[in-house]
Amino acid sequence: MLEDAAGIRRVVLACGTVDLRKGIDGLATIIGDKYGQNPFEKGTLFLFCGKRSDRCKGLLWMGTGFLLLYKRFEDGRLSWPRTTQEAADLTEEQYRYLMMGLNPLNPKIKDVDPKKIY
Repeated sequence: MLEDAAGIRRVVLACGTVDLRKGIDGLATIIGDKYGQNPFEKGTLFLFCGKRSDRCKGLLWMGTGFLLLYKRFEDGRLSWPRTTQEAADLTEEQYRYLMMGLNPLNPKIKDVDPKKIY
């Protein structure tokens, strides 16, 4: 998996929305200015989501340059925390929740009303 290949030790979620048209320099500036974090911290993956919740970007400093990641979910959407404007550290389990489409900070599986199925 990517975490093993890239040596990711920490995942930081940029809560709220970010303009995903931004590239490496724009996202690195957001990390420093808006969240007060160091974008050059090796092994830290910063994740961003735009207004549409079906795609996200990641920025990772590899020591010799940045790796820009982009993921588009073909079926479904991410449940991205929108209420806070802070960056949140994610555990491995929370990262897996996010990639499954659950809100990593508050993973709730929605109850299904059987009356609405039939």
